[in-house]
Order: sequence, then C-alpha cells, then structure tokens
Amino acid sequence: MKTNNSKLFNRDISWLRFNHRVLQEVKDERNPLFERLKFAAIFSSNLDEFFEVRVSEIRRIKSLDKPLRKKLITKPNRLLKAIKKNINELGEEFNDALFNKLIPDLHKVGFSIILTEDYDKEIKAFCKDYFVKNIQPKLISKSDFKNDDDRLFIKNGQVYLIANVDNKLLVYELPKEQDRFIQLKKGETRYIFLDDLIRENLKEEHGKEFYSMKASRDAELYIENEFSGNLKEKIEKALSNRETGQFSTAMVDSRMPVDVLKLLYETLDITETDIIFGGKYHKLKDIFSLDIPDSPENKMVHLEPKRSKQLACHNCMLAAIKEKDRLLYYPYESFDEVIRFADEASEHPDVQSIKMTLYRVSKTSAIAKALLKALKNGKEVCLFIETKARFDESNNLHWGKKLAEAGANVMYSYPGIKVHSKIMYVKSKEPHGIQEYAYIGTGNFNEKTSKVYTDYGLFTAHKAITAEIGRVFELLERKIIIPKTKNLLISPFTTRKVISKLIQKEIEFASQEKEAYLIFKMNSLQDKDMIKALYKASNAGVKIKLLVRGICCLIPGIEWMSENIEVISIVDRFLEHGRVYIFGNDGEEKLFIGSADLMTRNLDNRIEVLTPILDPELAAKVRATLDFQFNDNVKARVIDENQENNYRSTSKNYKESSQHKIYEYIEMQEADPLTHS
Repeated sequence: MKTNNSKLFNRDISWLRFNHRVLQEVKDERNPLFERLKFAAIFSSNLDEFFEVRVSEIRRIKSLDKPLRKKLITKPNRLLKAIKKNINELGEEFNDALFNKLIPDLHKVGFSIILTEDYDKEIKAFCKDYFVKNIQPKLISKSDFKNDDDRLFIKNGQVYLIANVDNKLLVYELPKEQDRFIQLKKGETRYIFLDDLIRENLKEEHGKEFYSMKASRDAELYIENEFSGNLKEKIEKALSNRETGQFSTAMVDSRMPVDVLKLLYETLDITETDIIFGGKYHKLKDIFSLDIPDSPENKMVHLEPKRSKQLACHNCMLAAIKEKDRLLYYPYESFDEVIRFADEASEHPDVQSIKMTLYRVSKTSAIAKALLKALKNGKEVCLFIETKARFDESNNLHWGKKLAEAGANVMYSYPGIKVHSKIMYVKSKEPHGIQEYAYIGTGNFNEKTSKVYTDYGLFTAHKAITAEIGRVFELLERKIIIPKTKNLLISPFTTRKVISKLIQKEIEFASQEKEAYLIFKMNSLQDKDMIKALYKASNAGVKIKLLVRGICCLIPGIEWMSENIEVISIVDRFLEHGRVYIFGNDGEEKLFIGSADLMTRNLDNRIEVLTPILDPELAAKVRATLDFQFNDNVKARVIDENQENNYRSTSKNYKESSQHKIYEYIEMQEADPLTHS
C-alpha cells in the first residue's frame, strides 16, 4: 500500500511485510525444525503486539475530528481495511506453514503436537481424566450478566472458548495458571493444546462445538497530563490498566457459525469491522513455553559469543580503553565485557562516579547489580530510567526503586519525550588528573537480549567524545538545556540537521562527478523528510545501499525517483538491531553508530546518541560486517516497490550467510593476545 502519489510505502503495511519475513523463516526448510517452531512463536508474538499498539492507535485516530485526523492518517478506515486484508493473507499462510507442514515434519522426528482430528481413544480418555482433576475446578463461565446493561468483559491477550448454548453465549477463559501445551506422558515429547482438551469436555457436557477468540486491547499507557505531577507515579498506576485498555480487535476462529457470531456481536457490542477471522488457535507465542528437546540435528548449531582476546589480556578494562578505543559486536562477541566494565568501575579506587541510561533492563540485570556494588563502595551513581519503554516498564521501575533506596540519584521519564540512548559515563580521579570513559551502544544494557540482538558497543576514553557524553548527562540532570556537541549527533538537537547536511554533501560530490555514496543500516526508515533527501541524492547520482530490518517507507528502484537506491532486509537466527550510518565523504568516510533509526520519533521526540567511529581499525570492522550483509544470498530479501520479500540472489555459485560469515570473521580477526599485552 503506497501513499502520497506512490512516493511512500505505508508504515503499517510495511511492518506486516516485515512479519512476513519472519513467517518465511517458519517455512524455510533450510532452517532446523525447532528453529522454525521458534519463528512461529515470534510471528504470533509480533502480531499480538501490532494489534495492541498500532491497530489500537489507528482506531483511536478514527474517533478524532476530521481536520486533526487528516494530519495523522488521511484515511484510517481504508488503512484498517488494507491491514485486515494483509493479516488475513498472512494468517492463512501461517496456519498452512505451521499446521500442514511444520507440525507433521516435527512428528516425523518424534516431537508431536497432536491435533483433535488425530485423537485416539487413549488421548480422549486422558483429556477427560485431566479435565476432571486439573481444569474443571478452575473453569468458570464468564456468561452471567446481572442486567441488560452489563457487558461481557474480555481481557487483553487471553484466549476464550465460546459457543451458542440455548441461544445464549457461553464463554470460558483458558485458565492462565495452566500450561498451554499439555504433555501426554512424563518423559515423552507428545503434547496437546489446552484449548482442545477443554473443548472436548465442553462439547460432551453441552453438546455444542466451542470456538476460540482472543481480544486485543490498547496497550498504550494514557497519562492525563505528563507535564504536571509525578510522571513515574502516574505510569505505575497506569500499568494495571493495560489488561483493561480500550477494546481494539477480536481475532476469532473463521469456522465460527453465524449464530455464534451474532451473539458475540450483541454481547460485546461490536460489529464485523472489529473482527479479524483467523485460525482455530490464537496466542501462539505460547509455543515458547514448550520444552524443546536438545536435538543437535533439529536445532541451530550454537554460536558461542567470543571473548575479546584484546580485552581479555588486560587486567583492567579502564586501562585497555585508555590505551585505545574498543568496539564489540554482539552476540558474536560477548556482552560480558560491558558487565565487566561496570563491575570494575564499581570497585576501582580511582572511580568517583558512574552515570547510565537504562531503556530496557532484564529482571536479573547484572549491570544494575554492579551499580548497587558501586553505591556500597561509595561511588556516586546517577541513573536515568525510561519508564515509558513499552512492556518493560515494570522491570525498569523495579530497578529504579532498588537503586534509589541504595542511594543512587535516579531520574525518570521526561514528559513528552523518551530517552532511548544507550550510554554509560565513568569519571575517574587518576594521578595525572580527571579521566573520563564512555560506552555508547546501539542496543540496550540487557544481557538477555544481547545473546540474540546484533548490536555494536563502543568503549572510548577519547576526550572530545567523553566530554560530550558528559554533557548529555548534564542535559538529563537538567543542568543545561542544549548539549553543545561537535562529534556526537544528539536527538532531538543535531541528528536530523547533521545527517541531512552530510547527505547534501554527497549530492555535491556527485554533481562534481566524484564518487558519492551512502550506506545505512537501521531497524526502520519512516521519516518523510529523510526519505525525500535520499530520493534527491539518488536523482543526483549518489549510490545508496540500505539495510532495513523492519519498516521501510522508502520505495527503491523507481526511475527518476530512487533508481540508485538498493534496499535489503535480513531475518536470520539473530535479530538485526544495530544502526550504522556511513557517508562516502570524498574518500574519507564518516561512520556513525548509535541508537537512532530514521524515524520521526527518533529524530525529533527522543534523546538519542550517535557516535563517530574515529579509530580506522574499528571503522573497518564495522564496514566489513556490513559488506558481509550486502553480499548475503541466503537470508537477505530484496525490498522492492511491493515489498514482496523475494530472497536476494547473486551471480555467485555458492551460498553466503552473513551471520555465519561475520562469526567466522570475528574469530579470525582477534589477534594473539600476547601482541596486545
């Protein structure tokens, strides 16, 4: 779906095309079976979040006055119709891939998810016995209404089984405390859906077929006024409302008969526009809960993160960083070095203070524990915690409270803006004077996601960079209003302006018939002005290569508009998460990494940090990883004008998976540690 006279691809449809790339991994028989099963869970989880966030937002826009609505989305009804069409197509493809292909293939290797059509007498007897002992006491009908004004309340993300019994809608919620997949016999890898086990017994009790439904509710935390009162406290109170947010969409079994649908519409006070027809089973992210056997032939070969030899040979991280800049690429290299940096800073006698931003932190965060240790050792700890990091608010609030109680200066969300940067600043009083150290990353301080997200992390003691990181924290501490920087790009202050200026310089080089090029890697590309600048550069003859994992509103390969722009997307075992911006700069490349995508929110409504890579060796390392990705002919998809996600083919007669090539490159790149002692 294109907009603005076909100059832009719609962001929501583009996101659905990204989820189609995830679905391709479910179907890809080159993947081990259990890896395909994992991607099925990811596909379903992604779609649930899309309903809770984007579909809810579009439906809210529908209710606004027309002049305001037009500024946001010109035709929300048309967009919702296009979304439903795409989701229906994806749903059919997904159900075919999972139930008609993957599950039968899993059965052949002894891992069985048994569907009702394959129940034998033994399984039916098991269902009856298990239901009586474990389910029946907890199963409560949701169908008793006190009066005509009462409405059935459907919780967000819960699966319900419904039927028409005596012209009344009978509704049961799947018990949350029960496993979604029931193991038939301990020690065996045979499972059945909890839905089907309950269905079998309800059918026997009521003589009716029960059909599944799952509702999505608005997941946004609505704060009445972010600019007054205590924003943190308002967010804490709002968290409990997420399960009961405004009704957005119901996914129902497409086999549901008309009489049941009619009762559903009446009971929930909804219409067909609120419904998306799907398969028999919903909320299939519960596949993550399955106990996957340790089967080398059916799982991905584990790629153990490499410990940096150049850092391992140093007894002190601070000394290693002071010697030269260090750059790691996770998960190919171990995130343990970031934890080590925080740990050593917390114990080093010279270190006076540690400052950090936390956007998404794990429940058992080793980084947060290092900060607690720093406080015990008398260090000053200053922490900015983003409480508006959707779905991670609770973890962030937990650690914020714990660290504040231990004596940290904890700051929380700014009204109207998110702090999305991933930065750490350490100040040390050493014999020669004050020494500053900084870490700037493309991903969160989260050791759990660092194992599956590809991200860059720069450690530096470069005076110009560390001084500017210090100014970012002065901004967060509200000591200054604008952080003046010459090296770092800081949103919402300089990122848009500098990137636009550097694109314009490439246009000027092209007009002088010099080599001019741009190589960008990001999660999403949506900002209209940035896309316009890239179109202008393409028309001027600048060669542009883009690697975009998710949303891409730019339409490449169109004559007189974007014919010099190539866009690919890679979906593989690791989630491509790093952001890199390379400008040809007349033979003296400028290369930046950081937290900002080219989305309006990242440029104008978030505090983001992009840093130049000043060390030529480290710049070459980043450049090499991108070269591998643009040569990928296994997992790279071409993003064309219709975003059909065709796998990229090359003239090479051998297959080259970038993630495997990068892992091999990282292995080869590390020199003998004795040469760096």
